[in-house]
Parts: sequence; C-alpha cells; structure tokens
Amino acid sequence: MATKNYSCDCHGKKCDCEVMHADTIEFVEKNIVDDKGLESMAKLFKVFGDGTRIRILSALECHEMCVCDLAVMFDMTKSAISHQLKVLRDNNLVKFEKKGKHAYYSLADEHVKEILDVALDHINE
Repeated sequence: MATKNYSCDCHGKKCDCEVMHADTIEFVEKNIVDDKGLESMAKLFKVFGDGTRIRILSALECHEMCVCDLAVMFDMTKSAISHQLKVLRDNNLVKFEKKGKHAYYSLADEHVKEILDVALDHINE
C-alpha cells in the first residue's frame, strides 16, 4: 500500500506538523461519516441550537400539545409557535395529528426523545 502524503496548512501557513499515526488517519478516513452525512448532522444540530425549539421539544417530550397551548405556555403568538413547529416538522423532529379543529404535535419518534435525554444527561454530568 502506497503511503499517502499528508501535509499540514495551519491557518494558511505551512507548519512543521508531521504524520505521527498514519494508520490512525487511514482508519478514520475509511470509517468517518461521509461529507453529506456530516452536513446533515450539522443541519440537525443547528435546529437544536435554538432555545425556543428546544423548549417546544422538551414540552412535547412530556405530552402532545396543540399550538394554542404551546403559545400560552411560552407566552408567544400562535404564529411564532407555528413557525418553529414548521422548522421542527421540516427536520422530522415533530409530527402532528388532526383531532377536530386542532392539530396536536408530538415528537416524531423515539430517536428525538433519545437525543434530548442524552443531551440532558451530558450537561448534568
């Protein structure tokens, strides 16, 4: 197997970094998530990066809710809540079910709950 030539360009300047663990680099290159997957993950984390959306997800983790109840709970307009729910829906984090005149929102699946639970566990360490 040919040795790959690795060079380092630290902050636009060549540096004296040398490959210390070529086997590690090769292993990671073979096993790391591809760029498309990483970009999708970054987009997902960006959605989680908004405090209002996290509050909505946290509330929906407890119980399904309608827009009106979320608006009252968070002292926001129905329009503002609806906008945030659309972002969450577009990213497959929440789903809704029509019951009469109202749409009731809940977490899209168990994975969303797991992400919230793991995040909370991590910050509580």
